[in-house]
Amino acid sequence: MGSKFKTWGPGLLLISPSLVLLAVFVYGFIAISFRESITDKHSAAQATGRADVNLVGFENYAALLSSEAFQHSLRNLFVFTAVFLLGTLLMGFSWAWVMDRPLKGEGVFRSVYLFPMAVSFVASGVVWKWLLNSNQGEQASGLNRLFQMLGLDFLQNPWWTHPTYGILAIALPAIWQLSGYVMALFLAGFRGIPDELREAARVDGATELQLYRHVVFPQLSPVALSALIIIGHMSLKSFDLIMSIANQSTYSTKVPAIDMYNYATVYDYANSAAVGIILLVLVALAVVPYLWYDARSRKEGR
Repeated sequence: MGSKFKTWGPGLLLISPSLVLLAVFVYGFIAISFRESITDKHSAAQATGRADVNLVGFENYAALLSSEAFQHSLRNLFVFTAVFLLGTLLMGFSWAWVMDRPLKGEGVFRSVYLFPMAVSFVASGVVWKWLLNSNQGEQASGLNRLFQMLGLDFLQNPWWTHPTYGILAIALPAIWQLSGYVMALFLAGFRGIPDELREAARVDGATELQLYRHVVFPQLSPVALSALIIIGHMSLKSFDLIMSIANQSTYSTKVPAIDMYNYATVYDYANSAAVGIILLVLVALAVVPYLWYDARSRKEGR
C-alpha cells in the first residue's frame, strides 16, 4: 500500500485542490440546481424564505416540456445549432483548404480569420445588431443600407425581427465569430497529413477528388468530430450573443438560456433551475458520446 501511495500519492495531492473546487463549484451547484428544480419555488416570498417551499418531483419539467413557449425555444435552439454547425464547418473547412496551399502572407490571413474569435460575444453582438438593423427604405442602415446602395433592394429583410426566421439571422454573427477557430482545427489536421500519403496516392493514379475522398477526409474525421462537439455544445448554451442583438422579450429569437434568465429575474427559481438542468442534459448528450469514443480510441491505440 505504501509503495502504491508513493506512486500516485504526490500527483493526487497536487490535483486535490482542483478536485475540491470542482466538486463544490461544479457538481455541488449542479446538485443544488437539481434540488431547486423539483420544488415549487416560483415566487419572491419563497425565494426569501417568507413562504414554505415543497418538493413537487418532476412537475416543473413536465410543465415546461408541454409548454408551447418552451417548445418554441427548443425549436429555435435546434435550428440555431444546425445552421451554426453547418456554417462554421463549411466556412472553417473552406478557409483551411485554401490556407493549406502555398500562400504568400499566410500569417496575415490566419490572423484575420482568427481575429473575430478574440472579440467577446457581447461586443460582436453590439456591432451585428447595427449590421442587422431591420429598418428599410429611407431609414435603412447596416446591411440593408448596403443592399440599397448596390441596387439590391430585394435582399433587404427584417433580419432577427422576422417572426419566423429571426433565429437564422442570429446564426450569422455566430458563424462569423467561430469559423476561424474551426479553420485552425482543420488546418492543423491538414498539416498533420504526411506528404508521403498524398504523393503515394497520386503515384497510384488517384485524381484530386479521389485523393480527398480516400486519403484526406478519413484523416480529418477526428478533427471534424472534435469541431462538431466543441461548436455544438457552445451553441446549445448560447446566451450573451443573442441578448446583445435581440433581448429577452423577443419571441422569435428566444432559446432556453433566455428562458432560464427570464425565470430567474422574476424569482421563479424552480423553473429557471429546471431549464438549466435540461440544457445540461442536452450538452451531455452531445459531449458524453464523444468522450466515450475518444476513450475507446485511446484504448485501442495502445
